[in-house]
Amino acid sequence: MTRTTRLTVLALVTALLVGLAVVYTLRAAGDARAGRDGDYTTLRLDRPGRIVFRGTTADAGRDHVAAVDAARPARRDVASRRCLVFHAAHGTGVCLQPATLALGTYDAVLLDANLREKGRHPLAGTPSRARVAPSGRLVAWTSFVNGESYAGLNFSTRTAILDTRTGRLDDNLESYALYRGAESIHAPDVNVWGVTFAADDNTFYATVATGGRTWLARGDPAARTLRTVRENAECPSLSPDGTRVAYKKRVPGADADRPWHLFVLTLATGVETPLAETRTLDDQAEWLDDGNVVYSLPGDLRGDVWTARADGTGRPTLLIPHALSPAVLRG
Repeated sequence: MTRTTRLTVLALVTALLVGLAVVYTLRAAGDARAGRDGDYTTLRLDRPGRIVFRGTTADAGRDHVAAVDAARPARRDVASRRCLVFHAAHGTGVCLQPATLALGTYDAVLLDANLREKGRHPLAGTPSRARVAPSGRLVAWTSFVNGESYAGLNFSTRTAILDTRTGRLDDNLESYALYRGAESIHAPDVNVWGVTFAADDNTFYATVATGGRTWLARGDPAARTLRTVRENAECPSLSPDGTRVAYKKRVPGADADRPWHLFVLTLATGVETPLAETRTLDDQAEWLDDGNVVYSLPGDLRGDVWTARADGTGRPTLLIPHALSPAVLRG
């Protein structure tokens, strides 16, 4: 290698290192600013009657936490906090975002009611789903360890549940005992994702997949068990009264890359109701109230939040344009 070539290579390496340092510094500064200075506006996670979400605006940019009043969704407040996946309940938030110490890695950041950081945990892969229990005590997150879509079968996930009161972290729900009826299932390809919590801070529902099939499963963190409830159900969301579960279901004839439609299952009777939304979607729905479901669909910029009646009647209605990851704050 000639002296000129060596100098050229050295200059390129130096430029790359400087560039990485700048990216890291800007990212760290942005995270510190969001955690220290708070919001562009007064936005809190403990105000019932509001919907918080990831918003896209012309002035603030993409993926900022934002909020609207459920009764008056036209006006939004936008915070400085940015998330790739977001959820909140009862003054606790969880934000899946790029890590500050290493490019290409991600953290689950716990937030207080003022969107200030109060803890973080490294993700095993890229962000996918997140949920906070109605009480704000339990927090769950899912990441893709391999793959980046639920449409096919060539992916693996890692889902964790954190008890914010005791600090207990179950960092991989695949370690729970899995049952289908009385049968104990042991398989190397088990995946768990899309947690939704009941009000008792011990019951949750999630998707369990193995052998090319998916189930709605009921989980018990205290007993460390998962028990299947119904086949062909993904990314569940439990209604506020705890009686029904909304989920996406694979339907024949749908787009191979987005093969899901929304359904609601009444747990006591096993009756499944298709919602009026006939467009395919890949989202974990949320409940606006006991009679209406909200969910994200692709939109002009990043997405839009729509609502549909849980009894399958009526027509879908656009609720919040340019929004993703809706979370309804309740009393």
